[in-house]
Amino acid sequence: STKEESELTMCTDVDRNDKSRVCVPGSVRVIGRRLIESYAGLFHTVDHVEGTLEPGFDSLDAFLAHMWAVTVIGAPKKAAAQMIEDLEKTARGWYGGAVGMLSLNGEMNTGILIRTVHVHDGVAEYPAGATLLYDSIPALEEQETRLKATGFFRALEAATGAAPPPGSGQADEALGALTAADGGPGARKGLKLLLVDNDDCFIHTLANYARQTGADVVTYRSGFPLELIDRIAPDMILISPGPGRPRDFRVPETVQYAAARRIPVFGVCLGLQGIVEAFGGELGVLDYPMHGKPSTVRHRGVGVFEGLPKEFQVGRYHSLYAIREKLPACLEITAESLDGVIMGVRHRELAIEAVQFHPESLLTLEDECGFRLMKNAVTGLLRYREGDVAVEPRAGVFG
Repeated sequence: STKEESELTMCTDVDRNDKSRVCVPGSVRVIGRRLIESYAGLFHTVDHVEGTLEPGFDSLDAFLAHMWAVTVIGAPKKAAAQMIEDLEKTARGWYGGAVGMLSLNGEMNTGILIRTVHVHDGVAEYPAGATLLYDSIPALEEQETRLKATGFFRALEAATGAAPPPGSGQADEALGALTAADGGPGARKGLKLLLVDNDDCFIHTLANYARQTGADVVTYRSGFPLELIDRIAPDMILISPGPGRPRDFRVPETVQYAAARRIPVFGVCLGLQGIVEAFGGELGVLDYPMHGKPSTVRHRGVGVFEGLPKEFQVGRYHSLYAIREKLPACLEITAESLDGVIMGVRHRELAIEAVQFHPESLLTLEDECGFRLMKNAVTGLLRYREGDVAVEPRAGVFG
């Protein structure tokens, strides 16, 4: 179903991000996409992701980088954990963990521990659950949870004579393997890029992409004193996605501070929304959230879209959008989805540009479009700052 496909996409995008935290830039690859695997009582569709550890990291670093697994806590991890804390009346008990082996040579081999009997004080508990998305249908999630517990009920059946509860399900269709591109050699060496982290769970993949262009990336969590920008003196600022609204993370203020100093800015998702608000624009709420959903984007071929296919698929994770009629005059539209949602903007005079979709998502891997776009952002915006090119107002094709 579409819900299961989005669920797997989000989990894999977070996993790619977790690996990018400790892996060599360009080495994180999706080597299998939506493959069917058989487990007790049900089938799973799975993605396989691999990466090569950076020198200085070991197997324990790799293990800790993935804790806690997105399949257990949700995404974005921090926001999901906070929502659980805010909404649920009682504390959660044990649900999952990991089991495996740490060898004397430093190698580690582990697997996630879910749907496993937990015995405490003579009471055995068997947790099973399902992932909730906006698309979720309650009856189907309940059915999935019961299906996942089939193995446990079968084990009890021989001893108690009790039949397992009703429940059935179908696995997703399998798709062909999809391989991520490594990207080419870095084009810009020694440039300092400040990545502003808005409590996002994709920042490491974004940083990975930026490092592949040759940039030196330094990351700070949003909320820092803006004067820190002066001390860091970055060549460019990259504003990450994040949950919530731009003002929750002072994105408009950060953009205005950078603009006053003519520092190039590239925003992703929440970053675009913050840029729009920084210059007086307004945001709306989509009728249907686009989380882990693919969309086709068409663009004008300017700015970060230079040299990319006229239309290509992207991954979207947002419910807010820039209202076209309220877009500031200083911003021009560079891309939109086929249903007319603004997918890209850039400033008519300053080196400030943004996209609403996620270039780092596995849904934007086709033809290396995500990485190529990031490379354009680093090279193009910095060329502008260095005076090699100018960002000139152009007649838009999107009104």
